[in-house]
Amino acid sequence: MRIALGLEYDGSGFCGWQKQPSGCSVQDAVDAALSQIAAQPVRSQCAGRTDAGVHALNQVVHFDTSARRPVTAWVRGVNTILPRAISIQWAREVSDEFHSRSKATGRAYAYLLLNRPERPGVHASRVGWHHRPLDVERMQDAALTLLGVHDFSAFRAAECQALSPVKDLRRAAVSRIGELVLFEFAADAFLHHMVRNVVGCLVKIGEGSRSSAWLREVLDSRDRNRAAPTFAPDGLYLTAVEYDAAWGLPALPRRVPADVFLSAGLTSVVFS
Repeated sequence: MRIALGLEYDGSGFCGWQKQPSGCSVQDAVDAALSQIAAQPVRSQCAGRTDAGVHALNQVVHFDTSARRPVTAWVRGVNTILPRAISIQWAREVSDEFHSRSKATGRAYAYLLLNRPERPGVHASRVGWHHRPLDVERMQDAALTLLGVHDFSAFRAAECQALSPVKDLRRAAVSRIGELVLFEFAADAFLHHMVRNVVGCLVKIGEGSRSSAWLREVLDSRDRNRAAPTFAPDGLYLTAVEYDAAWGLPALPRRVPADVFLSAGLTSVVFS
């Protein structure tokens, strides 16, 4: 039997999604809880491996098991075992052809940046931070130049394992809600550190140290050394994973929860 799960997690206390020998990852915690409910070893696979400190609002995973359990056991039962920072939201039985990663047709991320002179305190692990004033209109104009199918090598981490650097960026939006700047991105798939590297470049443009045209120059160069340093993981959220409706998965909410970010009316993250 193959089971698909939707889950959310605060990644600040974990060393990323990927299983580690030290057992510090989100996957380590999820697999341990699933194995306990299944009474047999379980190994999950996710739609998108998140780095240390990165959060997820709508991560999707699947796993195989011969254990017969009510679907509710994979939600409420697993949640009684998981750390408080991880929560299963839904579970579905799926066919053996389903794969959380390879069958995904799109993914969306949001980056939340606190833009004020003082660093964050209570929400330090939930938002990025930049102390200089940022021009959102300049950043938005620059971000739009990345839309479409491009080679994103200039924004790719050296350790990226993607087979191709060519991705289709379908949404790139920058908006301000008070002291918060919200970056939204949707694509067929993302390279390792791609969003954080793009955000780093946009911040350079927003503070005025680079021109709006510079971002496209970096993209066309395909040279990682031309781009800004990788931005902090704290404000990055995997917000949605899209699949064909034929798989029968729940319609995923694509709104960034306002209560997480201390502000109401945040823009919906959509696929175009």
